[in-house]
Amino acid sequence: MGIETVYLGFGSNLGEKRENCYNALLYLKRSPEIFLRRLSSLYKTDPVGFKEQDWFLNGVVELETSLTPGRLFRLLKDTEKRVGRYPTFPMGPRVIDLDILLYGSRIVKDGGLEIPHPRMHERGFVLYPLVEIAPG
Repeated sequence: MGIETVYLGFGSNLGEKRENCYNALLYLKRSPEIFLRRLSSLYKTDPVGFKEQDWFLNGVVELETSLTPGRLFRLLKDTEKRVGRYPTFPMGPRVIDLDILLYGSRIVKDGGLEIPHPRMHERGFVLYPLVEIAPG
């Protein structure tokens, strides 16, 4: 498999939000199969779904990787755990959330992994930072 351009969405609404986001990106950067290319600004956003929780900091990162979508997904879940994410409930608060938005031109539907992200077109907290770093 060759090198693919991937866009990840990330966000945090628990603890030190900015630090949580940057720590997740640092963990990803340490992987020899990940090259971070562009990072959006961080956006302060209201929660979606369950409204009775603190605001989020969200952003998008463009990276290049030779990892398959499945291996990248597993790396993201491992990174979330390293930063301190623990199970809550759907749409609930989280220390860090990492989502694959786009993976080259691939379409993937495999268990818990769906690419392109099925709800990204509904979420300003994904679209604004995505357009900032990938305006085309």
